[in-house]
Amino acid sequence: MLSFDAVLCDLDGVLRLFDHDGQRELEQRYGLPVLATAFAPEQIRPAILGQATAEQWLASITAALGGHPDAVQAVNAFAAVDFWVDEQVRDLLAEVRTRVPLVLVTNAMDDLDAHLTRMGLTDFADTVISSAAVGIAKPDPRIYELAAEAAGAAPNRCVFIDDRPENVAAARSVGMTGIHYRGIEDLAVLGAKA
Repeated sequence: MLSFDAVLCDLDGVLRLFDHDGQRELEQRYGLPVLATAFAPEQIRPAILGQATAEQWLASITAALGGHPDAVQAVNAFAAVDFWVDEQVRDLLAEVRTRVPLVLVTNAMDDLDAHLTRMGLTDFADTVISSAAVGIAKPDPRIYELAAEAAGAAPNRCVFIDDRPENVAAARSVGMTGIHYRGIEDLAVLGAKA
């Protein structure tokens, strides 16, 4: 079991899951590279840095796909793809939070609060560090330092959990213990009982 004073956790891909099959199906239905376009740095970066809204991001995807009616429909379908909370992860993190601060660290857009409300996670963590709110996105080391400060813990006393290896590596570069999340079993080292 790890010894730590705070847990910092990613949102998407760990606590929040998306209907990836639905995303792939809509690409096939419309014959458009919606996902590659949506997550291309030139499209998503301004939104996750708080320089553009989520609505502006969707409009930029539509424009990059040609702006025609099929592009509009495809992007609307993409925006409507379902997401939900992984209940096992939520329960485990809630138990960990009874012992140490929990901070969500997420590359998010201006609509994060609405999404947290929809998922029943408004007061789930002690603090939420959103890239759009602070103007810094993972894997920039500064966002991990902000999260540790928000938790009131030294970076070397923090555990950081993320599904993206580059984000875990960046957390390790500032002295944190990094957990590359692939499944609930990766969180057993936190010593919680889910």
